[in-house]
Amino acid sequence: MRIARVIGSIVSTVKADALTGAKLLVVAPLDETHAVEPYVAVDTVGAGRGEVVLVATGGAARMVERHTAHAPVDATIVAIVDRLETDGWVNYVKD
Repeated sequence: MRIARVIGSIVSTVKADALTGAKLLVVAPLDETHAVEPYVAVDTVGAGRGEVVLVATGGAARMVERHTAHAPVDATIVAIVDRLETDGWVNYVKD
């Protein structure tokens, strides 16, 4: 899984049938050690702009049965982060 921040959304009226009703969000990885561009993830938890989220990628992104099974996705938001702590430091606390 990856940690990312929601930075935008996408509206698409024409898409694969398996994505009908899916909320598409643009996320930016929080891992600054890698130069990764923002990417699109299917939202399965009701995340919003500015929130820190956990994103499942690859085959795991299609494991959320109700939302992404049999859908052409490679990134799915599976959790909204309330608190992030690394090496004994609190890096993020949700408002």
